[in-house]
Amino acid sequence: MLDSHTHLDIAVGGEDRLPDEHEVDAEIAAAAAVGVTRLVQVGVDVASSQWSAALAARHPSVLAAVAVHPNEAGAGAATPEALAEIDRLAALPRVRAVGETGLDRFRTGPEGWAAQEASFRGHIAVAKRHGIALVIHDRDAHQEVLRVLDDEGLPEHTVFHCFSGDAAFARQCLDRGAVLSFAGTLTFGNAGYLREAAALAPLDQLLVETDSPFLTPAPHRGRPNSSRLVPHTVRALAEVTGTDLEQLCHQLTATAERVFGPWHD
Repeated sequence: MLDSHTHLDIAVGGEDRLPDEHEVDAEIAAAAAVGVTRLVQVGVDVASSQWSAALAARHPSVLAAVAVHPNEAGAGAATPEALAEIDRLAALPRVRAVGETGLDRFRTGPEGWAAQEASFRGHIAVAKRHGIALVIHDRDAHQEVLRVLDDEGLPEHTVFHCFSGDAAFARQCLDRGAVLSFAGTLTFGNAGYLREAAALAPLDQLLVETDSPFLTPAPHRGRPNSSRLVPHTVRALAEVTGTDLEQLCHQLTATAERVFGPWHD
């Protein structure tokens, strides 16, 4: 099994420091002990993107995604110099996605929307230029995200990270060829609309993630999330889709390798 979206730097080190190699290796080993042997480590700014690329380069279980997060972009962090560094990192062999990028109308106010959209368009261009996946952060911006994607054209592999829409929005994304990645929110009691969206998706357009240390699945809500907890979401996804658990694990892994490429040579 895999975790298609994790923030090991934050999950292990917290907001104030970067963890050392031994701490990160222990967290990766804890995930592997429950069968989660493929991780995508996701950057949210230049520093965390550089850290993510370095971790992927040294660890065979990890691939990296690099980007300036939409809320950082809305605050002015997506400078030409920052985007140039994301572009440089995207050329590295173990960096397999540009993200998380997109639009966030929840934490960023109207004064930051133009900068956020310009950053999103710039990240789409980087993903296309390097022929790697695009990982989208979409919060309270469903139709705006689709408008930008339709303007720019979707990269071959486009993932809606922590999919948060209903079945109708899922259909719009799926019809464009996008992959929907579900996090621990799928297990929440009030998330019937997410389960309806997941049930609508073909198995080859589904992924699973933690977004750790955030969005911890039931029954562990209220505690920090980690990649070793992704099996809870996988089981929920198997139930929602009516799929045999082993079959689903094989399919999710195959989809992840189609989207991000192989973890191991």
